[in-house]
Amino acid sequence: MSLAADFPVKVSSPPGPRRSRSPLADYFELTKPRIGLMALITVAAGYLLGSAGDFHWAGLLNVLLGAGLVAAGGSALNHWLERGPDAKMHRTSRRPLPSGRVAAPVALAFGVTLFAAGVAWLALTLPYPGASLAAAATGLLYVAVYTPMKRLTTWNTVVGAIPGALPPIIGWCAAQEVVTLKAVSLFAILFVWQLPHFYAIAFMHREDYARGGMKMLPVVERPDGFYTGLATLGTAALLVPVTALPFVADVGHWLYLLGAMPLAVWFLLRAVRFARHRTTLTAKSVLRGSLVYLTGVMVLLAADSLVG
Repeated sequence: MSLAADFPVKVSSPPGPRRSRSPLADYFELTKPRIGLMALITVAAGYLLGSAGDFHWAGLLNVLLGAGLVAAGGSALNHWLERGPDAKMHRTSRRPLPSGRVAAPVALAFGVTLFAAGVAWLALTLPYPGASLAAAATGLLYVAVYTPMKRLTTWNTVVGAIPGALPPIIGWCAAQEVVTLKAVSLFAILFVWQLPHFYAIAFMHREDYARGGMKMLPVVERPDGFYTGLATLGTAALLVPVTALPFVADVGHWLYLLGAMPLAVWFLLRAVRFARHRTTLTAKSVLRGSLVYLTGVMVLLAADSLVG
C-alpha cells in the first residue's frame, strides 16, 4: 500500500560515511513508516465514515493492524524491487538493501510475510471480505504494476495514484459491505491529491530520479520543468471541485465544506506559484502544502462525522 512515494523535505545530497545502526532500525526503514502512517490515517477515516454510527473499536483496530501489515509488506517489496536504482540515487543509496545491511532474499521474505499476514488478518477478523480484497489489490497494484512502471513511462504517477487512493476504501469495506458513492468520493480526493503532491517530489529530485532511470515527468520533459508546473497546476485546480464531492455525496456536511474548500484554494495558490516560478523552494511549498491539505481534510471529515 502506498501513497506511493516518500515525503522528502531535503534536497538530494551525495552519500556520506555509513553509520552503524541497529538491524531492527533497518527492518523498520524497509516498512516506510511515514508513508504507512499517512495511509493508516485515511484507512481510519474510511472506517469512521463507513461505520455510519455503528462504530466498533475492535473493527478499527483490526483494520488498522491488517492494513498496516499490508502497507509494511508492500513497502519492503518495493525496496527489494528497486534496490538497483536505489543504489544509483543519492537520497536512497544508504537504504538497507543498496548499502548491503539487509540481504535481498531476506527483504523479499520479510515483505511477503508481512503482506500475507496483513491480508489474512483482515480476512479472518473482519465481518466483510471487501477489506482484505481491497488491501490485496492495493498492495499488488503498488508492487507489481506501479513500481516497475516507474522505469517505463511518465504515466506511472497516474497509475500509482490508484493504489495510493485505496486505503480509505479498505477502511470503508471494514465497516460495511457495500461501496457507495460516499466511499468513491474519498477515493477521488486521494487520487487527485497525489498528482500535484508527487509532481512536486519528482521535480525536487529530478536529477536523482534520472540517475536511477526513473521516467518521472520532470526527468523526461523540458529542462525548465514547464510541463511539470502545468500538470501540478492543472491537478491542483481539479482538486478544488473534487474536494466538494464528499459534501455532494452526503458524507461530509457544512462543517466539512466550509473548512475544506478554503484549504483546497490555499493549496491551489501554492501550485500557481510553482507553475510560475519552478524552483526547488516552490516545489517544496507544494509538497508541504499537500500534506497540510490532506491532514486537514481527513480531520474535517472525522470531526464532521462526529458532530453530525
